[in-house]
Amino acid sequence: MREYLYYIQHHKGKRDFIMSERLRVGILGATGMVGQRFIALLENHPWFEVVTVAASPRSAGKTYEEAVGGRWKMDTPMPEAVKNLVVMNVNEVEKVSSSVDFVFSAVDMSKDEIKAIEEAYAKTETPVVSNNSAHRWTPDVPMIIPEVNPDHVEVIQYQKERLGTKKGFVAVKPNCSIQSYTPALDALKEFGPKLVVATTYQAISGAGKTFKDWPEMVENVIPYIGGEEEKSEQEPLKIWGHIEDGKIVKAEGPVITTQCIRVPVLNGHTAAVFVNFEKKPTKEQIIECWRNYSGLPQELGLPSAPKNFIQYLEEDNRPQVKLDVDYENGFGVSLGRLREDSVFDYKFVGLSHNTVRGAAGGAVLYAELLKAKGFIEKK
Repeated sequence: MREYLYYIQHHKGKRDFIMSERLRVGILGATGMVGQRFIALLENHPWFEVVTVAASPRSAGKTYEEAVGGRWKMDTPMPEAVKNLVVMNVNEVEKVSSSVDFVFSAVDMSKDEIKAIEEAYAKTETPVVSNNSAHRWTPDVPMIIPEVNPDHVEVIQYQKERLGTKKGFVAVKPNCSIQSYTPALDALKEFGPKLVVATTYQAISGAGKTFKDWPEMVENVIPYIGGEEEKSEQEPLKIWGHIEDGKIVKAEGPVITTQCIRVPVLNGHTAAVFVNFEKKPTKEQIIECWRNYSGLPQELGLPSAPKNFIQYLEEDNRPQVKLDVDYENGFGVSLGRLREDSVFDYKFVGLSHNTVRGAAGGAVLYAELLKAKGFIEKK
């Protein structure tokens, strides 16, 4: 059994290094774009090892390489370690669960079906870290950006009581569209952001597509992404909420209004953001807050945590997708063009990698946090 070293950092800063086996991971919905991103990100991961891949019944029984066929969409080659894994039927919950310590969920089903199957896995005492939106508004399911609201993991104890489990639970990551501005606003919370207008320019991989799959997007802009504006306006409020009576109660503000637009970019969501504050900071204060912003993942030294979560770029023409989307291996956020506005206090531009920080990568970092906090362990 492969082993790895990691440390637990105590409150006095002492680090204890511990030898431990890698956790066995299953990917639900492994053949889709987000599932493929999970596979790519977990290659040679020091804490986690993909041992099980599951997908729809039509893929079950084939090797992973056969099931994906010519639909591998990552820039890097398919890892050799997964090519010959036999795809399991995602609906055979007990069978899949028996082979893993926890699962990542990227299944392509209706919301009701996703809710049901993710809770079914949890009830087998298998933690589920989900990229799906189905459980984002379940009151006792934590929806977390690890640097922003890691304390929300404490609601898991109440979810376990509801599900009747000891180890099993569901945890979800938020929508990809909010990553490029929510951390930026959280870094400025001492100044009281009160009104936010954000327009997001979203890559086609957010729809699980490439230009080969979606030739209509070449040289095109579509000013509508179903359900995206509601998510972009409301999900930050749950992230900034608090736990009360075993549920997460969303924050009352700031007021956020958005427009979400699909643009001909493969990877990278850009946001143009306008914000008013209760107490207006200086430009220098804002940039200092951004550059110094970090959270528990950085403190714990989690394997996927960006060393510098947010970078601020001084050039007028940055951030750019081609130059900046892979900042900190896609786990960081790039900001630029901060300036005072004639209507709002300030405006700026943000950029994040939608399938790394915004999807599979954010879920991997989340799982690392859950392991470090003792919520995920070997069965």
